[in-house]
Amino acid sequence: MFTQSLMLPYTGIFISLVGYLLGMWLFKISHGFFLFTPLLVGMVFGIAVLAIWAKGIGSTTAAVYTKYYLPGGNIIFWFLNPATVAFAIPLYRRNDIFKKYWLDIVLTLFVGGFISLFGIQMVSKLFGLSRVSTAAMMPQAATTAVAMPIAKGVGGDPAITAMACIINAVIIYALANFLIKVFRLNKTSRVGNGLALGSAGHAVGTAKALQLGSIEGAMASVAVVVVSLAMDILVPLYVNLFMK
Repeated sequence: MFTQSLMLPYTGIFISLVGYLLGMWLFKISHGFFLFTPLLVGMVFGIAVLAIWAKGIGSTTAAVYTKYYLPGGNIIFWFLNPATVAFAIPLYRRNDIFKKYWLDIVLTLFVGGFISLFGIQMVSKLFGLSRVSTAAMMPQAATTAVAMPIAKGVGGDPAITAMACIINAVIIYALANFLIKVFRLNKTSRVGNGLALGSAGHAVGTAKALQLGSIEGAMASVAVVVVSLAMDILVPLYVNLFMK
């Protein structure tokens, strides 16, 4: 009975929505405490439900996840694509900034993306991660919808990639104001603030950037798109050249 219920399309959707709504409620009553970011709460809640479900029916969590994802969870995942495209809206509203600094922006994000790959490889070696785990960590600078297919293409585990992207976003959301203050990124660095938040925090970072201003939000949207493009180009090249 429990196995059949899990295979119904609306079960995966229900679990995802309940987890996210729980996160929104906790985030609201905690006055924005970063550990209660709806994205993180939804992920932890979903893992807990599937793990308990697996134990209850005497199966593995991986097998239960497959049943959750294919009938209904993948419908939730599909919305990542139009959500990513929606980043074009704040960019369109402040495209004058992008036109003025487009070369600086593109070069900075591509060079920064390459440096991040080297850093990820070094940290992975330091902690003794396997090649599969290292490859999965490589595209984490890209937004989740783009990073997961890239990771799969270079032999990484997309589930690890998704987790890395979410953790990145939560950390950036929590520390954004602190980092801006520490590095003295005042109003004269509004473009830089937006690029940093978008490239490191993806959708959540962009939401934080929009709270700071229209320029920051537009630049964060640019960063999400450009960094995703950079990772799509750089990750396969880097893995083939330096991780054979």
